[in-house]
Amino acid sequence: MEELNFEAAMEKLELIVSQLEGGDAPLEQAIDLFQEGMRLSKFCSEKLQQVERKIEMLTEQNGELKRQPFSPEEEGGVID
Repeated sequence: MEELNFEAAMEKLELIVSQLEGGDAPLEQAIDLFQEGMRLSKFCSEKLQQVERKIEMLTEQNGELKRQPFSPEEEGGVID
């Protein structure tokens, strides 16, 4: 896959989903679109995981600022 940024990959994925939902693509093309969509989905998922690992929160514990990994589950902001 050519080097894409997250936003470009998401745009391509949205276009593929739209084409597949339209139902106008011949079977072979639909299979190719589906496979490309799965590759893009995996790419986007991996990018999000990389970013999540980089995000850290500064929290105050016993009067000192401590760095800890960001965990949306602990904040009540579970992302679906």
